Amino acid sequence: MGVFALTLRFFHAEVRKLLLIIGLAVSSIILFQCFSFSYGKIFVPSPTSKSSIVKLVSNATTLNDSNMAELFINVVANDTNGSDSEEEARYKHNTLEANTGSDLSSEVNRYLDSSFSKFKDQNSHELKSKPRITQGKSLISGHIASTDDGSTKVMVEIAKNSEKMINGPKPTTDYGDVVPFISAIVAAKGLQNSNLSSGTSSSFLGANLSSPRNAKTSIGTQHTNFKPLKIESAISVSQMNSLLLQSIDSSRSPRPRRSSARDRELLSARQEIENARASRKVPLLHASVYQNISKFERSYEMMEQILKVYIYKEGVKPIFHQPKMRGIYASEGWFMKLMEGNKKFVVKDPRRAHLFYLPFSSNMLRSALNGQDFQHVKDLQKYLKDYVELIAGKYSFWNRTGGADHFLVACHDWAIKLTKNIRSIRALCNSNAAKGFEIGKDTTLPVTYIRSMEAPLENLGGKPPSERNLLAFFAGGMHGYLRPILLQYWQNKESDMKIFGPMPRDVEGKRKYREHMKSSKYCICAKGYEVHTPRVVESIYYECVPVIISDNYVPPFFEVLNWEAFAILVQEKDIPSLRNILLSIPEEKYLEMHARVKLVQRHFLWHKRPVKYDLFHMILHSVWYNRVFHIKIR
Repeated sequence: MGVFALTLRFFHAEVRKLLLIIGLAVSSIILFQCFSFSYGKIFVPSPTSKSSIVKLVSNATTLNDSNMAELFINVVANDTNGSDSEEEARYKHNTLEANTGSDLSSEVNRYLDSSFSKFKDQNSHELKSKPRITQGKSLISGHIASTDDGSTKVMVEIAKNSEKMINGPKPTTDYGDVVPFISAIVAAKGLQNSNLSSGTSSSFLGANLSSPRNAKTSIGTQHTNFKPLKIESAISVSQMNSLLLQSIDSSRSPRPRRSSARDRELLSARQEIENARASRKVPLLHASVYQNISKFERSYEMMEQILKVYIYKEGVKPIFHQPKMRGIYASEGWFMKLMEGNKKFVVKDPRRAHLFYLPFSSNMLRSALNGQDFQHVKDLQKYLKDYVELIAGKYSFWNRTGGADHFLVACHDWAIKLTKNIRSIRALCNSNAAKGFEIGKDTTLPVTYIRSMEAPLENLGGKPPSERNLLAFFAGGMHGYLRPILLQYWQNKESDMKIFGPMPRDVEGKRKYREHMKSSKYCICAKGYEVHTPRVVESIYYECVPVIISDNYVPPFFEVLNWEAFAILVQEKDIPSLRNILLSIPEEKYLEMHARVKLVQRHFLWHKRPVKYDLFHMILHSVWYNRVFHIKIR
């Protein structure tokens, strides 16, 4: 009995010692973390995920603005094993189209999720989509949390509801809750785009707002702990023209292994164009909308006289030879359809051809992601590479020029990435001069949102200037970082500026959208996820002067068109001054621009049977023009 009591006493003593040690250890950890981390947040590594950077535990108060911005930058900068790129996740299941979506809150949620994941490791090509986390009434929860599968979800409290985000305080004095998030996005974009190719630059709103000129609204001055990276200004149209001239002078196209009769014909055409005489005033054309109307007329005439195109028969449907002629990427489908059915330019004998067309659809290629054989962007790049190798192995024409006399037409956002290793002429909708679009070699494909194959020109035209009672109009989904800023500044601020989020997709909503464009002097063409937007062509359809807000966007046919004669190009950093910019335009100048929009309209219209100077011919002319001015012979 005595031994048992002694043992029990000893056991109790050991238990007390153990509890004391545990208590001291826990207290030490708590004290250490309280002094090490501000605002009561406790960060611990997440052992269950390769892509997770931090796991936030505790129900303490949310991070303040400057810390939230710093947190975004830390997560972005350190997540080298991150999940899918934003583009892959965005397009795996469905294609987001302009002016779609029935609910602003859901659009902003989608935008916020994709905006963060866009800054993750650009070399990651996994396509596995991750589930969303939502909370209560707020658009976005204020936490970073590890899900069961270990993936990190980043959410920021931008607004307690959509009304607060869109109708917040006047932005000339306060950005509201959107400031730290946009600041972080801008700086993160700067981290990714600091190494741009020679001769190009990039401009983002947040970085430019930090300049002394905009000190009152500067993100940097509002949040002293966060300093966005300094980004160089955007490329202007005049600078793009300078780069085009430099490209022509340097003529980077490889010399062919052997010259041919076709090469000599192109060289002769170039000399004819360069020595073009003064315009004969073709009734359909007007000098004010062209860089050099004499050269354009002569170049177009030479194209019609001598150009021959060979279309490769290789390639299986639906990726090849099966155009999709409706939707936001319809431009590539209409061109393919009209090119393959053309008898004037197309030849069956490749030895007679000046140009060789690779008839693939970037939109249909993207849809292959849903198949089991294509799980990464690199898979799609390899698919195209294999196709080119097939062509090069079967024919001698690719190897003779290194692809310099071959061309492709692609409108999907991914096309600029998927085709980056194909050294042919590329007609691309996503013509971002800061992300691989080569001025002088590549050409811009206009984005035409076709809703009816049978009536592509339905509802064409607009009201005369005297009946256009709105100063400016915009409506569209919250795609990308720029549009929420546009709405933050100008939605419901002025009665003559109708700036909306997505409008209803029903018949009435579409009718109101058209009527606003037809009744506005200026139509805002703000970029979405990428630099291009269908609103540029829509503005021209409805005879509304386009106001393009998209840094580093190369406008369609800028090789020959004088865009500054019929459009307003506003840098992203100047959104706060948008109204003043438009009001500063004299009425006489506006009337001239409106008239020029009507003059240039013929170049942006699809016809089932191509007509002179229409969109089909203008795309083909741009390809021809770039080839002619880069021809080299031995």
